[in-house]
Amino acid sequence: MVHVFQVTLLEQRTRNAKIQEYLYRHVASSSIPKQLHCLALRLANEHASNAAARLQLPSAEHVPALVDNSYYHFVLASDNVLAASVVATSLVRNSLRPHKVVLHIITDRKTYYPMQAWFSLHSLSPAIIEVKALHHFDWFTKGKVPVLEAMEKDQRVRSQFRGGSSAIVANNTEKPNVIAAKLQALSPKYNSLMNHIRIHLPELFPSLNKIVFLDDDIVVQTDLSPLWDIEMNGKVNGAVETCKGEDNFVMSKRYKSYLNFSHPLISKNFDPKTCAWAYGMNIFDLDAWRKTNISLTYHHWLEENLKSDLSLWQLGTLPPGLIAFHGHVHVIDPFWHMLGLGYQENTSSADVKSAGVIHFNGRAKPWLDIAFPKLRPFWAKYVNFSDKFIKGCRITAT
Repeated sequence: MVHVFQVTLLEQRTRNAKIQEYLYRHVASSSIPKQLHCLALRLANEHASNAAARLQLPSAEHVPALVDNSYYHFVLASDNVLAASVVATSLVRNSLRPHKVVLHIITDRKTYYPMQAWFSLHSLSPAIIEVKALHHFDWFTKGKVPVLEAMEKDQRVRSQFRGGSSAIVANNTEKPNVIAAKLQALSPKYNSLMNHIRIHLPELFPSLNKIVFLDDDIVVQTDLSPLWDIEMNGKVNGAVETCKGEDNFVMSKRYKSYLNFSHPLISKNFDPKTCAWAYGMNIFDLDAWRKTNISLTYHHWLEENLKSDLSLWQLGTLPPGLIAFHGHVHVIDPFWHMLGLGYQENTSSADVKSAGVIHFNGRAKPWLDIAFPKLRPFWAKYVNFSDKFIKGCRITAT
């Protein structure tokens, strides 16, 4: 009897320690590091005082390339200057034809001046870099934007939930990994406009036929121009499947991992065994997209989730994306998108080196203190730690 009690006590202590670790990671990943805050402030000051930090991006002679479909067009939506700089640098440095690369950076109003200052002062020529805030897009300023309305409602619904992370952690019956998932659902990232805006790409870039969308927590390790040679067979979204791995975090996901199949609205419309796919490095055929009702479907299901008090799903933009793009996904080779570097440190370094694009999805972002030491160098190699802004804000390689 004593032995059973000791085992039970040990199990409870192990569970509590695991939950405390998840809570610490939640707090650490949800806050803005003071170094990144410092970087944004210094760049904003530079923008105000230095004409060289206020250059038109791109320069006038390169403006026609922004709508020229003979170029390779990439889109990055981010309010994190340091993260955006790594994506841009790794993309251009590994390109075999950088003079054909156009990177469209979308940011929000508060980050626009720091972002413009950074890329004005850190040229990636011959690649062409465009920096725009959402309020600079004509389409975005005309009339109603469905995703903005949905987000406002989403924030109101979430604010009605009492207790937040403390209530989640206090639950004595749920498994630690379930608690971790619920904590992740509270992360500001999963409800940020930068995360949702990809559903409006056809409207934001009406002149473009095809783009590659990149998340700001990825690193490019190879030339991405072959993505334009992939035959999409009429599909809209070129993505890597995530249902054929054995890990618990990323590569073993089906619809049942993201959608609540105990809800009749989900169970009668979808198959729980359907393979999931990944956001983070996606080829979007915008011409094909414009012939579908994908965006309308996305917003319809956002509304349904809000009407049901977030009971259809809790976490971020992927669940409505899985629904909206259902039947419109072309599966691409996993080489183009290796996931999970923010979830587990035991990822093989050899596997990481051999991937075309690596993705630090998960809490352990490479710019945070909780980053995995073994994996962070794959990201840090694209940061110039001797740069005066990086150095001045005490952003270091470790």
